[in-house]
Amino acid sequence: MPIFPKLLAALLVLSLISTGNCQCFLNNIKISQSMTGFQIHGMTEWKVTITNNCICSQSDLKLDCKGFATTLSIDPSILAISDSECLVNNGQPIFNSRPITFKYAQSPKFNFKPLSSQISCS
Repeated sequence: MPIFPKLLAALLVLSLISTGNCQCFLNNIKISQSMTGFQIHGMTEWKVTITNNCICSQSDLKLDCKGFATTLSIDPSILAISDSECLVNNGQPIFNSRPITFKYAQSPKFNFKPLSSQISCS
């Protein structure tokens, strides 16, 4: 009988470890921006880097884009602008080791905010 409590404790510890590694949230998406030093049609050009700081991938990432108006064309597979939302990376997963980048031209800098994503831990 003494083996049962040890086995139960070991299973509990393993379950806590395995679920603890995949705790991802929308706030694991970090968006940074930097000026490129160029002007496009009189507007400041910005480089945006979207990073997933979690081990799990996040797909179908949507950003709040209300009021976003760039004078620079953006590949819609990277950032698809639709009314007040933008879909990032064509809805495909954003992995921890692969940030998404794009450039836009607008003055002043636009404040992108994550709205939603689908988190996939496997």
